[in-house]
Amino acid sequence: MLKIGYFADGKWSHEAFKKLILDKDISIKFICVRFDSEDNTLLNYCNQYGIPYLKHFNINSPEFFSELNQFDCDLFVSMSFNQIFKDSIINLPPLKTINCHAGKLPFYRGRNVLNWVLINDESEFGITVHYVDSGIDTGDIIAQKIYPISDDDDYFKLLEKAYIGCADTLYLAIRQFVENRVQSFPQSKIHELGFYCTQRIAGDELINWNQTSRDIFNFVRAICSPGPQARAILNNKIIKINKCYFIPGAPSYKGIVGAVVGKNGRSLLVKTLDSTIEIADYEYDGVIKVGDRFDCK
Repeated sequence: MLKIGYFADGKWSHEAFKKLILDKDISIKFICVRFDSEDNTLLNYCNQYGIPYLKHFNINSPEFFSELNQFDCDLFVSMSFNQIFKDSIINLPPLKTINCHAGKLPFYRGRNVLNWVLINDESEFGITVHYVDSGIDTGDIIAQKIYPISDDDDYFKLLEKAYIGCADTLYLAIRQFVENRVQSFPQSKIHELGFYCTQRIAGDELINWNQTSRDIFNFVRAICSPGPQARAILNNKIIKINKCYFIPGAPSYKGIVGAVVGKNGRSLLVKTLDSTIEIADYEYDGVIKVGDRFDCK
């Protein structure tokens, strides 16, 4: 029986829990949730299955270390948890601590990875289970699965894929511990450096129209709902853009970047750095006319 402590939050962790709780070779000794948010689903799971429900503002504190030590876990598992594990907690269980990350490590370390892979026009994204070490998403890789990205995908669709993919990949990795067949390897075997993605903040959602149509298409789909959605300024008013279409074969020509050059029903055709793009799903309080110009400053 593998005894695990589960540091978890959100739908990512819910899907994985459903798999873990059904495995008779795995015992979840506690669930520790984020201190700064509520997760009633995990609380209900704890009540349903008699699992201790923990929450602490500093998981690395001496008093919390003592509390965790009493559970005698073999392995700590992190899924969408938001505190940094220090060495004392990482090394407390004999099998150490692992994390599931929705990125193809050693690339796409850090935050908002699903947004960044779309912004970067990637053709695939990865889900990685790795050992936790003193760095950020830098530990040895235990399991990794790759998923394709098509032009039909956006942030919402990638999230849905990742919820299930993270659960599947994490469960497969934990089964390796159950069966004593873990074969991890350093991230440097894939690439010596990799790269890190910075957390996106308010203001990062503004469209830069001085980009190609492809770049703008990727940007809009990368932060569509349930993300913040792309924003722009038109006639001194904010327009919120949730969906646009890349137009294959659209002529490339010089013109006024950010100008509305056509309308198709409610959809707008906007001049970009190279061609035109169709803005299909948006919120705007006002009338938009051909010839209007988006603020490109």
